[in-house]
Amino acid sequence: MTAIDQAASVAIDPEETRRVRRERAERIGRWVLPLTIMTLAILAWDRVCVWNEIPHYILPRPGVVLQALVDDAGLLFSSLLVTLRITFLGLALAVAGGVGLAVLFAQSKWVEMSFFPFAVVLQVTPIVAIFPLINIYVDNQTTKLLLCAWIVAFFPILSNTTLGLNSADRNLRDLFALNGATRWQELWLLRLPAAMPYFLGGLKIAGGLALIGAVVAEFVAGAAGQSSGLASRIIEAGYRLNAPRLFAALILISATGIVIFLVLSWVSHMMLRRWHESALKQER
Repeated sequence: MTAIDQAASVAIDPEETRRVRRERAERIGRWVLPLTIMTLAILAWDRVCVWNEIPHYILPRPGVVLQALVDDAGLLFSSLLVTLRITFLGLALAVAGGVGLAVLFAQSKWVEMSFFPFAVVLQVTPIVAIFPLINIYVDNQTTKLLLCAWIVAFFPILSNTTLGLNSADRNLRDLFALNGATRWQELWLLRLPAAMPYFLGGLKIAGGLALIGAVVAEFVAGAAGQSSGLASRIIEAGYRLNAPRLFAALILISATGIVIFLVLSWVSHMMLRRWHESALKQER
């Protein structure tokens, strides 16, 4: 190694070392900081209950909530399965309907101009205002909840996928046209791959919204019984002043939403990591 190479190596190495240290600190901080803040928040919650001698039926201590989660695990997790069934069925219907309608919109501007305003109306109208109509026209309780979850999750899929299909590179579209590609060949080989990041972004949003829609629908419907979801358990616990069970159900709902978001984020990353810029940056 010449003297010039050695000098260049000395000049580069400190910067590279700082970059590696910074990346390592970011990787560690991504997990340590949220866990630390959450731990401190739980500790503060516990201390507030102790110092102010708050009764457990008003604000239970974290340990009491954890005990309720263990004691009522059978009831709460069976209700969680009911809520998850409605959530995932609603999300599946939203994906099928949203992607299918977005493809129609991409194929015809007239179809988009005709039907997109109706999708906007569904999105901006609160589900609690729509549910009385659903309650009148639909008899089956599960179908009512499913429709609510679908309505809430439908628009992000539709709008993001439509945006992605319309964002395909115009030069590439002209190239397809010059080579005599059919409309469906252009859709399958160019526009759908270009729309994939947009669709996956909408899917991450819709996953959480489907859960929210299912829970809100249960609140509005006032469903009760053995086949009821977590929202019904919250209502029941509120009537009985069983705050530990109420908090345990809330924690289950929050944890479920976090898991759904993390799983969909992982799916998005795995599908994009080899070719899309947003995922390639994370791989560095």
